[in-house]
Amino acid sequence: MNSVPRDIPSGTAQEQFLSVLSRDEALRRFEAALDPKPVGTERVSLAAALGRVIAADIPAAIDVPPFDRALVDGFAVRSADLAGASEAAPVLLRLNPETIACGVLPALAVLPGTATPIATGGPIPRGADAVIMIETTEPSGTDSITVRRPIGSGAFLSFAGSDITAGETLVRRGTIVGSREVGVLAAVGLAELDVWRRPRVGIISTGDELVAPGQPLGPASIYDSNGPVVAAAVAENGGEPVSYGAVPDEDNPLRAAIRRAHAECDMVVLSGGTSKGAGDLTYRLIGELGEPGIVAHGVALKPGKPLLLAVCSGKPVVVLPGFPTSAMFTFHDMVAPSLRRLAGLPPRAAALAEATLPMRIPSELGRTEFVMVSLVGTEAGLAAYPLGKGSGSVTAFSHADGFISVEALADSVPAGTRTEVTLFTPYVTEPDLVVMGSHCVGLEPVISRLAEMGFRSRLMAVGSQGGLAAARRGECDVAPIHLVDPETGIYNRRYLAPGLELVEGWRRMQGLVFRRGDPRFENRSVADALAAALADPDCHMVNRNAGAGTRIVIDGLLKGARPEGYSNQPRSHNAVAAAVARGRADWGIAIAPVASAYQLGFIPVAEEHFDFVLVSARRGRPGVAAFVAALADPAIRDAVRRLGFRPADEA
Repeated sequence: MNSVPRDIPSGTAQEQFLSVLSRDEALRRFEAALDPKPVGTERVSLAAALGRVIAADIPAAIDVPPFDRALVDGFAVRSADLAGASEAAPVLLRLNPETIACGVLPALAVLPGTATPIATGGPIPRGADAVIMIETTEPSGTDSITVRRPIGSGAFLSFAGSDITAGETLVRRGTIVGSREVGVLAAVGLAELDVWRRPRVGIISTGDELVAPGQPLGPASIYDSNGPVVAAAVAENGGEPVSYGAVPDEDNPLRAAIRRAHAECDMVVLSGGTSKGAGDLTYRLIGELGEPGIVAHGVALKPGKPLLLAVCSGKPVVVLPGFPTSAMFTFHDMVAPSLRRLAGLPPRAAALAEATLPMRIPSELGRTEFVMVSLVGTEAGLAAYPLGKGSGSVTAFSHADGFISVEALADSVPAGTRTEVTLFTPYVTEPDLVVMGSHCVGLEPVISRLAEMGFRSRLMAVGSQGGLAAARRGECDVAPIHLVDPETGIYNRRYLAPGLELVEGWRRMQGLVFRRGDPRFENRSVADALAAALADPDCHMVNRNAGAGTRIVIDGLLKGARPEGYSNQPRSHNAVAAAVARGRADWGIAIAPVASAYQLGFIPVAEEHFDFVLVSARRGRPGVAAFVAALADPAIRDAVRRLGFRPADEA
């Protein structure tokens, strides 16, 4: 039956979203409809219990140790025999004719004036109440020992039940079994135990454009990254992911996949197809699964507005937004808490850190916004840099340390604000080297060398100007830049400030890139090609972002002209080349190795200097010293040459 929330008039079949709810209201409705509880128990062997959740308290069936035992190699004795022992009055003890080893049951009692040789772990014989170390005795003939010091009752022995007492609760319900729990349970002889069954979570990716990893990528297609990342997130939160693959936005295949997953699993998670169009289909198909049906469709979150939450015949059904960042944020924030309760897991404890925002963060009024940040250390404490990759990014989660929350009623967070960062890991791991500025593929062999040496590096592509600003504020160790002085043509040096120094890197050829065979550019000089491009109103350029060194080159070439496409401002050479190669633009400025990789035509413009600004006060840090040394390493220089660059001292 197609169920519609009561505040949605029937027949309003989703103009865009059914009704945009606040995050808290959407979560309240979802959990009220689901009332999540563990999905059941199963019995597993101790060997298979690692990582599972204990379903019931486990008491000890026996004492551990199950008998009194020796803690050292020595002799089982009666402490009363040695009460007066001293250097002046040594005590002679006659040895009993048996030696007690581990697993050997004593046959003879220790009578007054006697001792029995015993190994560590051996059971204490009748009559003995202490063990004296062999090092503190002297042999006296073949059948006696001399002792010159007293010993207290209970010395060097472990009494039965001193570690674990029979009936004591060993592991409590809700505990996640680790190696320590395995050891404790093995010590009492437990071979099997009851754990909460992992909820089976059916995972479906929807979209006509999706291609499974490993298959050829067609035009306008993308690889399905949501399916694998959702599966990993499900496993991290106690579920058993069951993949149903990528399904096109077509009625019959999608209906079959959803119904099968709903029948076979405890939860169903789809990604993609929640906005207008394909979302109408998904919405209708989920509405057929049972009561109460959809409880929220559209949540005032950024990223994550298209989220759909439903409970159908007692099972949660969720449709995450299609963009990876949106999907992951909404999963962890809105879905994972219920999944963990279905798995019998406690709520995930939030790890927090305080940091300062070095720049203003704009926000959209009316929606709670999550902004992913990378943390870098400064003299004043941690600074939180917004990643700014957008909800379509698949790398944002792997590059971020955590996120900040911007309230729905705020339109921005000012620069300099101290804010709370929710961490993705239990603690902050500061990198050994922070590199902020322009990115270049030539950095890859340098950073790889540092990784081999055990240094953790963080690269943040914020543009040459952004890197310089961060270096001046002391927020990075190294700022790669390629900024030309328009008046002198000299690269980089005039941009240094007190406390900064320049280390030369390599030379890169910048040039005009175009699709091969285009008569407006083929076999022309830079001046002629630009003239032809500017004369043709249908000739689109692709620009670079403000603050990039390449942007200065572009603006110098255009001399105030603003051709079609000037406002298209990606942040990398690769993005420029991709726009030209795919026909979104006809020309742009990029470096020669990137033009070659995309099989584009290339007209050299100028060889630029890609250098490194160092914060002088940080030059002595091991990571910075290793970075500078790597730049001079012959093997690294060869790798840079192979990438198409020229070390600065070879210019």
